[in-house]
Amino acid sequence: MSDAPRRAKGPDEEPTESQSAKAQHTGGTAAPATEPAAADEVAAVEADQAGDQRTAARAEVIGVRRGMFGVQGTPDTSGYGGLIKTVEFPAGSEPPYGGWFDEVYDRITQLLPNHAEVINRVVVHRGEITFYVEREHLTELVRHLRDDALLRFEFCSSISGVHYPADTGRELHAVYHLQSMTHNRRIRLEVTAPDADPHIPSVVPVYPTADWHERETYDMFGIIFDGHPALTRILMPDDWPGHPQRKDYPLGGIEVEYKGASIPPPDQRRSYN
Repeated sequence: MSDAPRRAKGPDEEPTESQSAKAQHTGGTAAPATEPAAADEVAAVEADQAGDQRTAARAEVIGVRRGMFGVQGTPDTSGYGGLIKTVEFPAGSEPPYGGWFDEVYDRITQLLPNHAEVINRVVVHRGEITFYVEREHLTELVRHLRDDALLRFEFCSSISGVHYPADTGRELHAVYHLQSMTHNRRIRLEVTAPDADPHIPSVVPVYPTADWHERETYDMFGIIFDGHPALTRILMPDDWPGHPQRKDYPLGGIEVEYKGASIPPPDQRRSYN
């Protein structure tokens, strides 16, 4: 067998037997051979995969959700009975966080000598940064975030709630989205409270627009914002029992104000399978 390199055939030359056979199977001309990936590209992919595996290994798993509505002991007729979803929190990140994230974090540490007591975790996930804040220090932190010239997060665009029954001791989460129009930046704050003591300080004195956001979060999740000027329901009637977006809220069998109708629970609804 000759050691001389094979010359690629030109467009007018006949294809080899193997190429012709491959073309017959694919219904067209023979596809060109794939060139091996460059070594640096392979290394980059392997590094990304290793990073994802480390993040997954350090993620905090608090439970596994089966089905869409948590139905147990009866057939789930919602059509989502086969859904299995791991409930987990992204792993905490270590500095440097990258870009202006470090500028914000470094400035917070300068303004708050006790920053380790104020912020218990920082997470950079999917290109966004979240500061996990101890509830007793929330008001102090947001005032610095709004007033400091190097931060200037002047606008609280949203406050929402999340209920994690399996997250023992911190079942209720309040999530704050802050925007700096001066520096064109967005950050997220997350504060937790236990079911047994669902109190978080109100940020209305710092961000007046939080008035309606805190009322809705209270209405849907039962988080009590201490210091709010008028913490009343905003969506449900004042005498409505419970908080509809909590995981332990009944899913059905609830009477509705329309000709005596009622909503059946998921295990009694019609199956469309």
